Amino acid sequence: MQSPSRDAGRANIWAALVTVWIVWGTTYLAIAVTVRSLPPLLAAGIRFLTAGTLLYAWSVRRGDREGDRPTRRQWRSAAIIGALLLMCSNGMIMLAERTVPSGLTALIVAMVPLWMASFDRILFGRRLQPRATIGLITGFCGAALLVGGSLEGDAGVAGTVMVVGAALAWTLGSLYARDAHLPARPLVGTAMEMLAAGAMMVAAGLVSGELSGLDPSTFRASSMLALLYLVIFGSLVGYSAYVWLIRSAPTQLASTYAYVNPLVAVFLGSVILREPLTPRTVFAGAVIVVSVALIVTTQDKPTRIPRSEVLT
Repeated sequence: MQSPSRDAGRANIWAALVTVWIVWGTTYLAIAVTVRSLPPLLAAGIRFLTAGTLLYAWSVRRGDREGDRPTRRQWRSAAIIGALLLMCSNGMIMLAERTVPSGLTALIVAMVPLWMASFDRILFGRRLQPRATIGLITGFCGAALLVGGSLEGDAGVAGTVMVVGAALAWTLGSLYARDAHLPARPLVGTAMEMLAAGAMMVAAGLVSGELSGLDPSTFRASSMLALLYLVIFGSLVGYSAYVWLIRSAPTQLASTYAYVNPLVAVFLGSVILREPLTPRTVFAGAVIVVSVALIVTTQDKPTRIPRSEVLT
């Protein structure tokens, strides 16, 4: 028989895992609802500035406050990571989901582990195990089928290209974050990335003219609630659970979010937003999810998000 403490630990792990599965999977739906009436970049900027401020105020006062004070170099690294992982990736998703269905967006974003494995092989010469190689080849075949179908449908070329670009920007940011100089306390570094990205998103929204002609009377209550959900659950609850999970559970178990989140997003988009699900999308999505599972579960150090919050 297992001891009560071990049972409690296992229960906590599964609670955190289910939280990451569900919460991160729902952010695609929340983004789709947010951009229905709110300006995408300004909304994203408010999201990360709010979440970053709350997280920084809470985390910077914990742990090694004297020996781990954020430095100018660390703020520079956080700004670069925030620009790639949050401003570029999340910003493009916010813009894209005005025309691209949330479920389709999640499936395209699921290609991140495929890009990571490819860049590891091409840029860093990391050898892939045979099963991971099969997953890489089949994954990109599924992605080609999925993206090709979306270009022929209502999603549009611009929106689909932005989602693919978001996945690539996330990959580049993740690679940079591997060796970036950041605080030893992960939540402090994440808060810094959110603050930097939030400021850049607000600036981008102002430059692009989102503020001109803005009429608050057109804001829907559902969009405001969705934005609040992204702040609290997407940026604070979900990431806190993930940070705890990667320190308390096997890496492969924590990495299962990479192929569970798209399934949650597709289901919610279909049921709640009535997004169309064609046989081509279902088949291509299934190929991508299985391919990601092959890659994540066969690498010695599975590709996953380092020291930062989820893409959406």
